[in-house]
Amino acid sequence: MEEKHLHVTFNSENLAVPEVKVDDDKHVTYKPSGVCSMQIDFDIDSERRLHDVRFVGGCNGNLKAIGKLVEGKDAVEVAKILKGNDCKGRGTSCADQFAKAIEEALA
Repeated sequence: MEEKHLHVTFNSENLAVPEVKVDDDKHVTYKPSGVCSMQIDFDIDSERRLHDVRFVGGCNGNLKAIGKLVEGKDAVEVAKILKGNDCKGRGTSCADQFAKAIEEALA
């Protein structure tokens, strides 16, 4: 397994929010649970921006739209926005699972 190193620095204006940077671009494949989508693939660059977000299964048009909307956006901000989104009373959604995948990738 390839070892990745994360650098954590703190913004002096707000010590509660760490700035996380990934050494290299990172590809993530995530297996969501409790939703129609079977897989989420995405890349995070060294500036923690999202690229090439793809969902396998699920609501095709809506999930393609999410990928377009988050292209090049800050991964932490996207996770904050999407976290907790619910689909049909499941307690989760494809968007919520994507937020969890981002959080795990940056952990």
